[in-house]
Amino acid sequence: MNAQSLLHALETVVGPAGIVCDPEQMASYLSDWRNAYRGAAALVVRPATTEQVAAVVQICHAHRVALVPQGGNTGLCGGSIPDDSGTQVVLSLTRMTRIREIDTANETITVEAGVLLQHLQEAAAAVDRLFPLSLGAQGSCTVGGNLATNAGGTAVLRYGNMRDLALGLEVVLPDGRIWNGLRGLRKDNTGYDLKHLFIGSEGSLGIITAAVLKLYPAVRSITTAWVALPDARSAVELIGSIRALCGDRLTGFELMSRQSVDFVLRHVGRCSDPFAEVHPWYVLIELSDTQPDAPLNDLLEAGLGAALERGWVLDAVLAGNEAQVAALWAMREGISEAQNHEGPSLKHDISVPVSRIPAFIERTDEALLERFPGVRIVAYGHVGDGNLHYNVSKPPGSDDDAFKAQQAAISEIIYAATAALDGSISAEHGIGQAKRDAARRYKDPLELELMRALKRTLDPEGLMNPGKVF
Repeated sequence: MNAQSLLHALETVVGPAGIVCDPEQMASYLSDWRNAYRGAAALVVRPATTEQVAAVVQICHAHRVALVPQGGNTGLCGGSIPDDSGTQVVLSLTRMTRIREIDTANETITVEAGVLLQHLQEAAAAVDRLFPLSLGAQGSCTVGGNLATNAGGTAVLRYGNMRDLALGLEVVLPDGRIWNGLRGLRKDNTGYDLKHLFIGSEGSLGIITAAVLKLYPAVRSITTAWVALPDARSAVELIGSIRALCGDRLTGFELMSRQSVDFVLRHVGRCSDPFAEVHPWYVLIELSDTQPDAPLNDLLEAGLGAALERGWVLDAVLAGNEAQVAALWAMREGISEAQNHEGPSLKHDISVPVSRIPAFIERTDEALLERFPGVRIVAYGHVGDGNLHYNVSKPPGSDDDAFKAQQAAISEIIYAATAALDGSISAEHGIGQAKRDAARRYKDPLELELMRALKRTLDPEGLMNPGKVF
């Protein structure tokens, strides 16, 4: 089928409003938000219903045209960007924005894949409920993309990631059939739990078009603290102590190196250092409760006081109002933006068992600085789930291209240390294009073969987001 025939066939399904073929209008679909990955496409198709998605997939399947599913296009590994052949079709879910049902008795919400995460959060809040996934890109990322990458964020410690928050899915399979698994059940022991095949699959097994997601009681009390630590090992000791004292009230526990904070203070104008003295490491701790007057300040002060006596904490400050809470979170959320101002950076998203975070940092810092003197290591992340964003910025004043040329060697050091500590080379960003080669080296060969067998079973023609994950 030539391009014009394909355009006509798809336009009969989605209408003129569902087709993008003008090069200027297509540009935003063909590059990721960092401009790190670029591709080309025959066209972009934007179906508005599940039935339209299915019809589009059937047409492309019949004519062996590869599809690249895309949500908000906020990923970091190139998973939603087509290749450079110009033959693939980008299938954007951004017109599928209906909230189909809110069931407060069942504590669930059913939404389509194109719903923005922020709009999902607002819909939950409107019925006095909480949808707890929280990401820096929540104003532009979509539910479908969150599910396809099994997104995590800052509240995984208490609520889990998207795999934990999803009860049921609706999926268009690679041949165009629709699997309706939109069941809001917490118990269903009738065989394989198929939704978990598609969550985290990055659109390589099918296209998620809708989901039943869990809701939680609204939060009415929050306490936030900025805490200085002598080393990363103290963070592991501290989180164990605070968790034992506060239980499920512990919602966030974010670790940041001083280098991370220095970049934020230098480049994010609204931020200021909470302490007069410089410290090696910091954590941002958040407690929350459904009770309006929960004694969270007392709990956290008691926990931090005990940690201070043990030498795990050097200093601490509790936010006194919402503005101060926002200011502390701005320090954490500004790291990625701030690092961009320091020139090229090599970003890594790894996880290791919580107990091994200090060993990972110590070993990897030492190995990198010995091999690449002067590099600046920006380490931060979610201590409670073992996820570190371990990024490397070039030495000040060095050549950009020369630094970029070291990417493979730098990544190899980081991934080897991760593997040695039984970790994962991708904690929450996925594989996409960026980590295919590394996945072949560091995933168990049998595990990879089982994944390929699933791919062959569901997508024998290899038309669903080819070149991603594998």
